[in-house]
Amino acid sequence: MANLNVAILGALDYGKDLGKKGTASDLTFYNLKKGQNTVTFIEPTRYPERLAPLYHAVSIAKKALLIVDQINPAFGESVIMLDSAGVKDGIVVMRNYLSREQIAPLIKGTVVDGYDFLEDDKNVLRERFLADVAKIETKQDCPTGTMPIDHFFNVRGIGTVVLGSVAEGSIKKHDDLMVLPGEKTAQVRSIQKHDEDFDSAGVGERTGIALKGVEVDDLDRGTILTNDKSIKQVSAITGKAKVVKYWPSPLKEGMVLHIGHWMQYVPARIEAVLAEGDWHQVELTLKLDKKLVYRPGARAVLTYPEGGKLRVVGTIDLP
Repeated sequence: MANLNVAILGALDYGKDLGKKGTASDLTFYNLKKGQNTVTFIEPTRYPERLAPLYHAVSIAKKALLIVDQINPAFGESVIMLDSAGVKDGIVVMRNYLSREQIAPLIKGTVVDGYDFLEDDKNVLRERFLADVAKIETKQDCPTGTMPIDHFFNVRGIGTVVLGSVAEGSIKKHDDLMVLPGEKTAQVRSIQKHDEDFDSAGVGERTGIALKGVEVDDLDRGTILTNDKSIKQVSAITGKAKVVKYWPSPLKEGMVLHIGHWMQYVPARIEAVLAEGDWHQVELTLKLDKKLVYRPGARAVLTYPEGGKLRVVGTIDLP
């Protein structure tokens, strides 16, 4: 079984005609299945009034479906979020008589400039995504695995159940996993993918895991399950940051940003800013409200939820 996660941006409830509705909160999931292959569509239900759902939807996605009904701040912010998160593959659907030429200057130099442009035809889109997922080869036998949690709950007779998409490696039944941030561990009791039982789950697969040894109260959105010893958890970061060209003014000490990595979205106060010349290329020292979990060398997204029309600040390299 292979799975493709697709973020749908720009049109609320567009996914209801592409797949069967699943988990719904500030994110809404729709599932499309053909044989053993599945496509999971994720919509940021509470966006644009809240920025976090946009980040979370994009952070899960390997591909994007961008619906352009109008050229407004939400469109621009979505383009910059996709670019900052590095979602290089996607499809753009133009509606309301808008043309590609009208948005060309706005997407130039971003990942969206390389997306395919297709007509607003749900059947064509479904077949396209199913063809894409058929090309995916998922490894189930990696020695380590990492999965960020996006939903969690208690099921009578089973216990703690978590939902997420495997970010790295593979997770197997009976694996002992660290529950990060923190010091707890949990054992994988069972694994389900789209309501079917499996012995393992690989990268990109939408997965439900029953856990032994951890309670729902121990978890949060963004909690990381992993048996990879190289994964770090830190409460402060100093790294090179790249500020998007549209950001209006230099970053300053005392500003409270949010740093996003995997499903984590953590408040972070700027302790120091070191700029040599261009303030779009700076070294930032951030103090975090809670520990951030990541693999050294990864990249995180910086946002400023209290901002105006643009709330995506840029990216930071994680040491």
